Amino acid sequence: MNSHLSRPRHDANAGSSATPDDGATPRWDLSDLYAGLDDPAITDDLAACEARARRFAERWKGRIATVTAPDLAEALAEYQAIDEGLGRLGSFSQLSFSAHTTDPATGRFAQDIQERLTDISAHLLFFTLELNRVEDAPLAALTADPALAGWRPFLRDLRVFRPYQLSDDVEQVLMEKSVTGRAAWNRLFDETMATLTVTLDGEEKPLGEALNQLSDADREKRRLAAGQVSAVLDGNKRLFGMITNVLAKDKAIGDGLRGYPRPTSSRNRGNMVEDEVVDALVAAVDADYPRLAHRYYSMKAKWLGLDRLQHWDRNAPLPGADDRRISWPDAKNIVRSAYDAFDPRLGEIVGRFMTNPWIDAAAVPGKSSGAFAHPTVPGVHPYILMNYHGRTRDVMTLAHELGHGAHQILAARQGYLQSATPLTLAETASVFGEMLTFQSLLDAETDPQRRRLMLAAKVEDMLNTVVRQIAFYQFETRLHDERRKGEISVERIGEIWREVQTRSLGPAFEFTPDYDIYWSYVPHFVHSPFYVYAYAFGDCLVNALYGVFRNGAPAFQDKYMAMLEAGGTKRHKELLAPFGLDATDPAFWRKGLDVIAGFIDQLAQDEPEARRS
Repeated sequence: MNSHLSRPRHDANAGSSATPDDGATPRWDLSDLYAGLDDPAITDDLAACEARARRFAERWKGRIATVTAPDLAEALAEYQAIDEGLGRLGSFSQLSFSAHTTDPATGRFAQDIQERLTDISAHLLFFTLELNRVEDAPLAALTADPALAGWRPFLRDLRVFRPYQLSDDVEQVLMEKSVTGRAAWNRLFDETMATLTVTLDGEEKPLGEALNQLSDADREKRRLAAGQVSAVLDGNKRLFGMITNVLAKDKAIGDGLRGYPRPTSSRNRGNMVEDEVVDALVAAVDADYPRLAHRYYSMKAKWLGLDRLQHWDRNAPLPGADDRRISWPDAKNIVRSAYDAFDPRLGEIVGRFMTNPWIDAAAVPGKSSGAFAHPTVPGVHPYILMNYHGRTRDVMTLAHELGHGAHQILAARQGYLQSATPLTLAETASVFGEMLTFQSLLDAETDPQRRRLMLAAKVEDMLNTVVRQIAFYQFETRLHDERRKGEISVERIGEIWREVQTRSLGPAFEFTPDYDIYWSYVPHFVHSPFYVYAYAFGDCLVNALYGVFRNGAPAFQDKYMAMLEAGGTKRHKELLAPFGLDATDPAFWRKGLDVIAGFIDQLAQDEPEARRS
């Protein structure tokens, strides 16, 4: 089903907290999906989906090998309709749980729905399995028929998994046991994280409050917050270690059964990107650690007047930074104006989120940390969750998630099965929206000192998105490789984490042992193994794409809208070709990384002035 959550860019400043809501930040209204957990329509829709799934199996099971093109088109349309019905139910349960993670009733509801959806999906499992057992020549003859013209991308992408498909019985067992396997461990992690608390200023507060304080201008507050984070994570390290080991082993078993060559291969197939392209991205970023992160953080240490940075200095604001609170209405205006200036068509779509209750922005206890945009189903609309604290960084998060939302709305016209964009391209509209918003703010700023601070903040954001996420990917790679040899101790996981962070962030940092446990709160590692490189992929892609835009490429906006509207019907090579870009070319990644290096060059030129200030 296409009902999964788009997981957030997770960093030390991402978390819900008990910051009082000023009344302006909205909570979403999920009634466009269902009126509430007790809505009778939920029971009715579950029953209807199950009945349709049973009828579908009775009609088509065992027939796919000999079906005609018109019949297959009919079967695909029915399959999509049933799957979209399941997606609507799944979206509602996941969104409800994300907004009320610590509520037992909501947790039970989400688990019950997941179990029912898994049971119903078991009746549909045969369909894609039988499709993939059709040989290439007969399937090519079928898809040549005009009746299947609109389904060719779906069938093309389905074939990617053909070499790794197991027998029907094994596939069904794996699906049915998923609710007591990976899904159950995911829920345990989420509920544990949502209940963790720290002590700040003598008061008990959610963990997210301490994570947010790691960006405080007061170094002593950052140090104290870091100590609280380390203590609470260390106090739960046995549980986090068990979750990590179990999920890594679970993945290794599944990969071994299917014959994937390495742990990241299944993610790459899902992203419709070749292993070699990901390898080229990782190698390019790794080679540039010195000229990007190492260089910038050495400069930052000097600006802060420090010989070495501690891990809790990484997100510290620079001297002179005045990150005044930006009200929610002002944040909406900033982002809407940036999108409008680029293309009013995008601005209009973004405006829908702002005038309708589709965003949950209030930073309240018991809510999922970070931010995401969930596409739900084409017949409804996406929803956005974030935790708004009124900082410039939060404005950028709003711009980011609205990019996702606009992309999801435009892609919805491809239908439920073909609207989802591979992760390597799913970050394009979001990061591009951030760049539009940042550039509009930078262009409007006339004070040289504030421009420098804005530029530095952008560099830090790009380093978090590119360098840090590739380091996360390298951490996961090493962890999963070692797990295949046996269970890994929490201490050893911490060693791997520290080694990767030292290599990526550079000699400006002195990593103390208390940082070794920080791997444990990153949700990507639990929910979506190897997801993280998609952020670096998207950031470098957008840097190159934005360069084409700034250079005045003709009809850029029309080409850009067409790219978003394509959803999952085209691969990255097809989508980038109109812009003269090719992600399989190693020089492509250099273009994206050069943008970050260029920003750092600008800051280095201003460094003498910065020291005087």
